[in-house]
Amino acid sequence: MFTGLVSDVGTVLSVEGDERLRRLAIRCAYDPATIALGASIACSGPCLTAVSVEPAEGGCIFAVDAAAETLARTTVGAWRAGTRINLERSLRIGDELGGHLVTGHVDGLAEIVSREPVTGGEGDWGASERFTLRAPDALARFVAEKGSVCLDGTSLTVNGVEGALFSVLLIPHTLAVTTWGERRQGDRLNLEVDLIARYAARLTEARGLSA
Repeated sequence: MFTGLVSDVGTVLSVEGDERLRRLAIRCAYDPATIALGASIACSGPCLTAVSVEPAEGGCIFAVDAAAETLARTTVGAWRAGTRINLERSLRIGDELGGHLVTGHVDGLAEIVSREPVTGGEGDWGASERFTLRAPDALARFVAEKGSVCLDGTSLTVNGVEGALFSVLLIPHTLAVTTWGERRQGDRLNLEVDLIARYAARLTEARGLSA
């Protein structure tokens, strides 16, 4: 489990393999002594397993394997050397739950429709930005105004919903410490809908079938 609070931005160093299985080496600032083989790390959304870890200047390099399902259903299949990704270590008992419960199981891809600054109240630290995204039709019903959503591993609050379109607001800090500052119209992001919304919808469906 994760919280959607990004703790580092890693860089893909190499990608090996094909559409059936790829191994990706990722450089980050994590202490290698704190990453055990088999540890789960959320990499811009998908929960991937560390299959090797080695020290590197300023942190470490860890490798993960991405199977065909992950490559086909997430943005991982498009990652290349130089791609920057949001990272989060798995939640430990006693950690602060500052975002919302995230499983690291990507439901689909959302597309950025527009990005615009929020005018008024800007300080020396910059301005907030509003992103409008389009969710896949099958997932749009799980996105609710003032609910939570996880995009590229980042826990965000939904500001508004209109059909399959929804908007989120990114403060300057989030834009600076995640990959969101690089995102542009047309980019696709890994989307994980809120766990509670998913189970609530399933329960409603089950009740309807049994009525």
